[in-house]
Amino acid sequence: MSGNLFKKILIATDGSENAKKAASYGIDIAQATGAEVYALYVVSTEHAGTARTVMGWTEAFEEYLANQGGVATGYVENLGKEAGVKVEPMYLKGVPAEKILEYAEESNIDLIVMGTQGLTGVQRFLIGSVAENVLRHSKVPVMIVR
Repeated sequence: MSGNLFKKILIATDGSENAKKAASYGIDIAQATGAEVYALYVVSTEHAGTARTVMGWTEAFEEYLANQGGVATGYVENLGKEAGVKVEPMYLKGVPAEKILEYAEESNIDLIVMGTQGLTGVQRFLIGSVAENVLRHSKVPVMIVR
C-alpha cells in the first residue's frame, strides 16, 4: 500500500508504565497504517556516576540492563504479536535522547512514540526529560503519551 504516512514507527521504551501506555498507542497506529515497529531501549550512560566510570562498567551491571531492555522490548513485541504487527527489538547504549534521535534519523523512522518519565518539579528542571529533548530536536513527528 503506497502513500502511507507511516512506514516505520519507533517506540522508545524504558519498561515503565508510561512507556507501556505509549507502546500500545504505537502498536495501534502501526496496525492501522501497516507500519513496521522498532522497539528501542537505551541503556543510559547519562548518569553513570564517577564511581562506576572509575571502576568501569561491570559485566553484571551491563547484563542487568540488557535484561531490563529485554523485558521492556519484549512487552512491545507481545503487543505487536497480538495485533499482527512486526516488532524489531533494538538496544543502544548512551544518552537516551541522543540515541533515540540518532536511530530515528539513520533508520528513516517516520514517527517516534514515547511516554514521559513522570519526573516532576526540580528533578525535571535539572535533568530535562528525555521526551522533551527528543521533541525539541526531532526532524520527524513525535507522539508523547502522558
